Amino acid sequence: MQEGFNYLEKGNYAEAESYFENILNDYPENKTARLCYGRAVGLNGNAQQAEQLFVDLLKDSPNDFEVKLNYGESLLWNKKYPQAKTYFKGLIEENPKSFPALLSYANTLSNLKEYQDALVFVDKALEVSPGNLNALTSKKYIYLGYAYQKQQAQQYDEAETLLKENLKLFDNDKDTLINLANLYLIANRLEDAEATYNILAQTPENKLLSLNGLALVAHLNGKEKTALQFSEEAFLSLTEDTDQNLIKVTTERYAQALIWNKKFKQGNQLISQLIEKHPNKNWVLALRATLNIYKSDFKKSVADYNQILINDSTSFDGNLGKANTLKALGMYDGAYQSAKNTLKFYDNQKDASQFIKDLNTNFTPFYEAKASYSFDNGNNEAVSVRNSVELPMSMKFKMMGSYNYRTTNNTVTNNKATSNNLSLGLAYQLLPNVIFKGTAGLSSAKAATEDYTQLLADVSLNIKPLKLQILDVGFKREIQSFNAELLDREIVMNNIYANYNLSTNFNLGWFTQYFYTWQNDDNSRNLLFTSLYYNILSKPALKAGLNYQYITFKNQVPSVYFSPEKFNAGEIFINLIKNEVVTKPKAWFYELTAATGLQYIEDDSSQSTYRVQSKLGYKFSNRCMANLFGTRSNIASATAAGFTYTEVGFRFKWYLFDTPVFRK
Repeated sequence: MQEGFNYLEKGNYAEAESYFENILNDYPENKTARLCYGRAVGLNGNAQQAEQLFVDLLKDSPNDFEVKLNYGESLLWNKKYPQAKTYFKGLIEENPKSFPALLSYANTLSNLKEYQDALVFVDKALEVSPGNLNALTSKKYIYLGYAYQKQQAQQYDEAETLLKENLKLFDNDKDTLINLANLYLIANRLEDAEATYNILAQTPENKLLSLNGLALVAHLNGKEKTALQFSEEAFLSLTEDTDQNLIKVTTERYAQALIWNKKFKQGNQLISQLIEKHPNKNWVLALRATLNIYKSDFKKSVADYNQILINDSTSFDGNLGKANTLKALGMYDGAYQSAKNTLKFYDNQKDASQFIKDLNTNFTPFYEAKASYSFDNGNNEAVSVRNSVELPMSMKFKMMGSYNYRTTNNTVTNNKATSNNLSLGLAYQLLPNVIFKGTAGLSSAKAATEDYTQLLADVSLNIKPLKLQILDVGFKREIQSFNAELLDREIVMNNIYANYNLSTNFNLGWFTQYFYTWQNDDNSRNLLFTSLYYNILSKPALKAGLNYQYITFKNQVPSVYFSPEKFNAGEIFINLIKNEVVTKPKAWFYELTAATGLQYIEDDSSQSTYRVQSKLGYKFSNRCMANLFGTRSNIASATAAGFTYTEVGFRFKWYLFDTPVFRK
């Protein structure tokens, strides 16, 4: 029967099955032939038949330990792990030094994800047979499974220790290095991930895997051009002899790198070719969905993610991708459900868990306090304290309240005034792309000659009419309260306003604001502000551009407030920002804007202008953050009193709960 043994050893199970079947036709009771035939049948994919063959063999040879071992192995083939656990435990009690029993028991425990005990018994197997390659290979995969279990529990240090133990067994093992690099990515240890991928690259056959990994690390570091360089190098090195799965992974990463770099035309061409070659393949549909997200074609993305989920309801890309897209469309209930579906199939998955936490933040009640001190070259000083609260009651409806105290005085005239503003309001999402917001309140002022109370109001619609466009239209009633003299005059400002922002897929943006104001002193104002800007970087956000402002008043009352018949100002600006929303806990966020230009008041000669605004803050936790801020400007329209204005202040924001009050 040596020929049949050779078939088994070489993995030619179909030939082995046929060979031993012929043997059994002549010698139906031969135990060795029956045992080898059962193994060939099981290893050839017919696990249930193999189990029955060994059950029959056990009836005839109930005390044969080798038959018992093979029956136990058939339980593993049929994935009957709890039954196999009990069975192999009995075999070890019968023969504590049986290498096959010890190793099979270790593998059974590993399949049951009882990795700690699995390591104990694979080590016992290695004590019986030191250096055995099968046992060492099993130990490697036990370590990999155990590390993944720790990673899922976000016990990253323990997972790292297990993977490094694995590297002691198999130096520079590809599977272990890939898992270690992935662990570092999840733990946001990007330098360690980069170092691990560089180790992987030391083996020539792993070069493509390394380049794909390095491209992802560069992307996560915000180095999109570097990511494209790595990915392009990998993509261009593909040949007909390259492993098909590696071709897929490398092509996928290259398409992603094109998207990250907003090379949408090239990305679309590549993805279109892939769609023709691999129609309805989930990985290609996911690429097209990602491309459309970057282009803000969210409805097209949802269609692709829906098709992915038709193909495979457990798809990670399909479920979490759909969640992100629905969130962008303002369909928050669906976004929650898709994220929960992701966690149903991928327990404790970090990205899905973080998505839900971030979405919860949008609907969690918060308190915000802001205090500032300002002064100008007209000898005006002011102290302002504002307290505000937002209380979302559902994903569509929230209530708001604010109280603002402001006191101002002139150090030369000793003119003083205070105002207390109290307002309540609500916001309601009428449609996924339309939000109504309205506030109403009272302003109580005490000035040198007048004490009065006036109505405050702000009603607006926030609309997203088309992709990459935002339009705000509204009405606002306010009191001119910049300095004590203006407060004393009880000037009510009624404003109709519109804000329009247009973004593009080629980094250019345009913002325009228009105010028409009529006042109870029989004056009126037109104000137009427009800004053309270019997004230079995304992490941190860096943009530069040109601003233009035009103001005209019906009546000129320069002795009271800045009210030219015509005012023109233009400036160039640069803005650097690390947004507090994307900042992780225990990290700093900041913003700096610098601008300079010229202003023209009436027909006078031009005057140079400057403007500096800054913010520096710290995010103590997901629920608490604070920042300092400051402004310095000499633009005439920045203050009713003069040309130089300075403000410094402090802001504190605290989310009152861990989650929204309306969600369990």
